[in-house]
Amino acid sequence: MEFSLCSFDSALPVEVTIDDDNGRYTIRKSDRSGEYFNSPKELIQWVKTHFHEEEFCHPHEFRGMLAKIAEYELTGTYTL
Repeated sequence: MEFSLCSFDSALPVEVTIDDDNGRYTIRKSDRSGEYFNSPKELIQWVKTHFHEEEFCHPHEFRGMLAKIAEYELTGTYTL
């Protein structure tokens, strides 16, 4: 599951990746730095703590990502 979100403070998108098949749980922030996590639970908690809807150009995309993450938290899977 990958998300690419347009943020107001960068031309490059913020990218959030939850890849269970390869054990990859990463975030590329708008300042081009990154965060790496050992589990999807850690990544999800970080997103909920550090990202806010008003930081993004398209708030509905951010809310959509949160909905997919919530689905993933409940079921351990996600739908496209």
